[in-house]
Amino acid sequence: MNLKAGLFQHQQLKLQMTQQLSQAITILQYSTMELNAYLEAKQLENPLIQIEPPKQDSLYQREPYTYKRNAGNPGNTVDWYEYVSVPTRTLADALSVQINLKSLTSFDRKILDELICSLDDNGYLRVEEPSFMQEHGLEGAQLETYIKKIQELEPAGIGGRTLQECISLQLQRKADVPPLVKQIVTDHFQAFGEKKWKAISKELGVELKDIQQAADFIQHCNPRPGSKYSQHIAEYITPELVVNVIGGHTVAVSLYDGTTVNVTYNEEYTDFMKDHPDKEVQTYLQEKEQDFRWLLQSLRQRKQTILKVGKILAEKQKSFFLEGPSAIQPLTLKQVADEIDVHESTISRAVKGKYMQTPFGIFELKYFFTSAIKSVKLEDSEAASARTVKNELQKLIDEEDKKKPLSDQKIVNLLLDKGYDVSRRTIAKYRDQMGITSSTMRKRYE
Repeated sequence: MNLKAGLFQHQQLKLQMTQQLSQAITILQYSTMELNAYLEAKQLENPLIQIEPPKQDSLYQREPYTYKRNAGNPGNTVDWYEYVSVPTRTLADALSVQINLKSLTSFDRKILDELICSLDDNGYLRVEEPSFMQEHGLEGAQLETYIKKIQELEPAGIGGRTLQECISLQLQRKADVPPLVKQIVTDHFQAFGEKKWKAISKELGVELKDIQQAADFIQHCNPRPGSKYSQHIAEYITPELVVNVIGGHTVAVSLYDGTTVNVTYNEEYTDFMKDHPDKEVQTYLQEKEQDFRWLLQSLRQRKQTILKVGKILAEKQKSFFLEGPSAIQPLTLKQVADEIDVHESTISRAVKGKYMQTPFGIFELKYFFTSAIKSVKLEDSEAASARTVKNELQKLIDEEDKKKPLSDQKIVNLLLDKGYDVSRRTIAKYRDQMGITSSTMRKRYE
């Protein structure tokens, strides 16, 4: 082998991650709310960036001061003032008000306040009892007395340390509780939750239908009694793409610009750019002007990419937009990426957290991407989407006889009759994803 030392030149193509490219990638993957927060932060660090609220157009046509609860039913309207925000109390506030009505020593109040602060959002008591007793110099019986005081407050079930205790506390306040219900909750709660009802019926000498009636009674209890006080901030989804069907056969896609804040140039700094005597200030403003132009370019690229994806979806999922969710077709990120001639990761970022308004409702863009399921219909090449199979699975579960619920294998056979070749393992996976329990857990005993 002949090795020579020397200087040699060769050409090489390489993608370099520049600041501009990094910003474009970041902006593309942001949802609308994240993008607006990002732009507000950019305004604070760049004096040349000025933002304005998004333009509102007629995407949603509503009558003034009236919210229509059920579309298509003009008689069912609700006055706007029912939706005016009113102050809400926390669970701690509601319990503290009740505590204040009791005659307590300052020490009692301190202990009860600390126990209230130890409740989670669902109303369960989360406290390490040994360390709590040591910290406050309490005996076990004393702590139990304080806990009982919390459990006497409203709503019923507050202060339970387990689901079993929470349900039991609620049953204590109900009238005409069947003895079997109390017995099940007290002595057989774990087996009852696991639906080992045959063993319970044998041990208690009752019929399965009696346990079913007890289960129906228990279901009226609230497993999360404190949740009604939880304060969740509502996030309103505004679609970035709008699909309209024209003439019953043409699918048109457009951007809805009423989602993000508008970025404009702060004209007040124009004179500074031209005439300011301080060179450092001029250099600083020139850098910020370049940053502003990069930002505008990234925002334009984001819109272009999302619109391109929307148009491909309109083409590939045309049957969905004309017929509805049951007609959705198999589609992968790679297929769309190949159509637009970009990397698959770009499509993944473009659909993340973005929504589309269709004639059948608002859907997240990733909804339209679903794997193919082999079809055994007449056409061997025909395939169905996983989403379609899930829809069929939901129909079968909804229509099944709850006394004899469908097993996974029976569902496989029924779907095979419909032309979908799906394994039992796949059905179990889909059930889990859809929050559907097994046939044993779905069974009712009447």
